[in-house]
Amino acid sequence: MLLPEFIVEFPKYLFNLIKKYFLCFLSALLLLLSFAPFDIFFLTWIGFIPLFLFIYRTQDYKSIFKGSLIFGLLFFFGNVYWIYHSLYHYGSVPLLFSYTVVILLSFYLALYPAAFSLLYKNLLKNNLPTSVYAPFIWVSLEVLRTYFMTGFPWAIIGYSQYKFLLISQIADITGIYGISFIVVLFNCFIFDLWLFRERKIYQPLMPYYAIIISSCLVIIVLVVYISYGTIRLNDNDNSKKIKIAVIQGSIPQDEKWDQKRVEQIIDIYKNLTKKANDLKPDLIVWPETAIPFVFDRDKHFTSELINFVKQEGIYLLFGSVMERKKNSYTNSAVLLDSNGVTAYLYDKIHLVPFGEYVPLRKFLFFIDKLTVGSVDYQKGESYSLAITPFGKFSTLICYEIIFPGQVRKFYQKGGNFIVNITNDGWFGKTSGPYQHFSMAVFRAIENRKPLVRVANSGISGFIDSKGRIIEKTNLFDRTYLVSDIYPNEKITFYTKYGDIFAYICIIVSIIFIFGNIRIGGKKWLHVKI
Repeated sequence: MLLPEFIVEFPKYLFNLIKKYFLCFLSALLLLLSFAPFDIFFLTWIGFIPLFLFIYRTQDYKSIFKGSLIFGLLFFFGNVYWIYHSLYHYGSVPLLFSYTVVILLSFYLALYPAAFSLLYKNLLKNNLPTSVYAPFIWVSLEVLRTYFMTGFPWAIIGYSQYKFLLISQIADITGIYGISFIVVLFNCFIFDLWLFRERKIYQPLMPYYAIIISSCLVIIVLVVYISYGTIRLNDNDNSKKIKIAVIQGSIPQDEKWDQKRVEQIIDIYKNLTKKANDLKPDLIVWPETAIPFVFDRDKHFTSELINFVKQEGIYLLFGSVMERKKNSYTNSAVLLDSNGVTAYLYDKIHLVPFGEYVPLRKFLFFIDKLTVGSVDYQKGESYSLAITPFGKFSTLICYEIIFPGQVRKFYQKGGNFIVNITNDGWFGKTSGPYQHFSMAVFRAIENRKPLVRVANSGISGFIDSKGRIIEKTNLFDRTYLVSDIYPNEKITFYTKYGDIFAYICIIVSIIFIFGNIRIGGKKWLHVKI
């Protein structure tokens, strides 16, 4: 009797849940549609307003927590659902358990907007315009999410604006967090105008000059962003151009390490490279772990590749597994010059948990990583640059490109373009590859370096130092692109000083949060307007 009763009652329960938390559902949907691959980026500029309205109208903190948790679950699940694809198709994890893992991750990520909502509600009682404090708190929580437990900065709000280049240019000062800030600030500004009218009618608390001062500050900030963006977009690029080719082999993930197909896979890359070399590029780039053997250890295939490079007379950058010492492997990038000599090596520093190593392996001995082989990869330590006749560059491997603080470390002493090699074949035809590509746009803007991206199955392409996408491939096309880029020697404020803007947001948030705590019945920091 229990099962039929549950089946009958569940639709009713779901309807009531949606009805009660409709504004949270709506906010999650608006924000989700603003990210790749939907790219309706202007929805983010109003996407928080339903959530703000729900928090304002709800007096019960428990309901606010539930509603904002639902908001976070929907928003993050919609953005990171693609993780199931890797677990199910390549990790031998049952489908139901794969989705369970994604739901648990989404639940963890949802705790951040839930914490934001509770703080927001508490500070609303101070009768301050929300634009004074809410953007600072949101950004602070995004920073925490970027670094806590190795970090997972996926779906940071600012990434929704990768096509809105007028606003995004200021990232070379503020980093990606400055873009999140302006978006949340604008939402707060619109909500404050409504809040002012609401409180004036029903609860005359907020004086005119408070909303006027707040509005003026928001308008000034918007003008600064737009003016700065206009100046940067109109900058002339007078540097000497270089030509680069990217090779997208599109090797199916379940065939990539098939030892019977080593020759065939290498031939695919060689044939595409020969076609690209007809256009005489300065550098040719293959994706992450492009070669299905351990470079330098497997002598036969290593010798074949070196001879190919010498015959073609090319500079070739490719991804490979490397054996540094017995049973110690790294996920690496290797540059061979036109004489077949190894001119540069980089070992991936920020490894993917459960993808390239198992954290707390002694306790999680029953879990294996997704990538080939049972031995964990060892992380690199050197932020090295490749120095070539045509320019200096670093190589970010896979999801290293989503960590702005790591990317900037390569360029603090120079360098003039960025290379990102990756294998997004793990994600299949989901939103994962589109979102991964969109985040790379901001690394180009933050450091003012053109970015070359090469993915096994896509999306590969070229992004200039202003964040404009010059050219890109489609998913799962076996193809190549050749394009000119303009190396940039500039060291930006963000490259030099990092996340100062984010730290300011954290300090302001702490002042407001702790200033709202009551000691002996009184707030230790009393804000009066």
